[in-house]
Amino acid sequence: MAAKKKSLPKTAPDLKSVLEELKQNGSAKFKADMAARYGIVTKAEVYGTTVAKLRAMAKKIGYDHALAEQLWSTGIHDARMLACMIDDPADVTPAQMERWVKGMDNWGLVDTACFHYWDRTPHAFAKIEKWSKSKDEFVKRAAFALLASCALHKQGTDAQFLRGLDLIEREASDPRNFVKKAANWALRAIGGKQSPKLRAAARALAKQLAESDDPTERWNGKDALRAFSRA
Repeated sequence: MAAKKKSLPKTAPDLKSVLEELKQNGSAKFKADMAARYGIVTKAEVYGTTVAKLRAMAKKIGYDHALAEQLWSTGIHDARMLACMIDDPADVTPAQMERWVKGMDNWGLVDTACFHYWDRTPHAFAKIEKWSKSKDEFVKRAAFALLASCALHKQGTDAQFLRGLDLIEREASDPRNFVKKAANWALRAIGGKQSPKLRAAARALAKQLAESDDPTERWNGKDALRAFSRA
């Protein structure tokens, strides 16, 4: 289990003050850009706090599991983004991961949770296995975004990543935008700076997919091969 990143400040901030700071840091322009430029569309309330400001707030707060749960419970997009940045991988439980992933309706929130800390929990690969079969687009994205994050941060064994390639192969024909891009991300991550065995296996899968009659599989394979050729 991952060690805690840092101890809490002597006086931990309360939910009300954190929400007020989020609101003050909000930007109408960034809020508009979320959908127009970045494809982040949510039904939740949004203040428009930039990622840079969220990270600055997270650094100041430190790891605080209780506050993360309070922020998540507000349902506010910015608060949930911050929750993913301050929650401690040492404290997260499988039940919490299930509860949170079911409340995610955009790729930004999914990827923040996966890349910031879910990949450092001991539950990551069990969730990858389970979520890869989900019918929900963002739960399924979470499976492959989490697999990519584990690969990029070298959190896993060759055997676990080879199983990940099996899951990518099985789901590579899913044409939904946020699923196929996450599966492609995971394939490129596993085929990147990993062991020779994993690089060879990922490249072999990419070549196989590139020759497929299925258009989504073919896109996945060709895009990965282009990335590998530049590495």
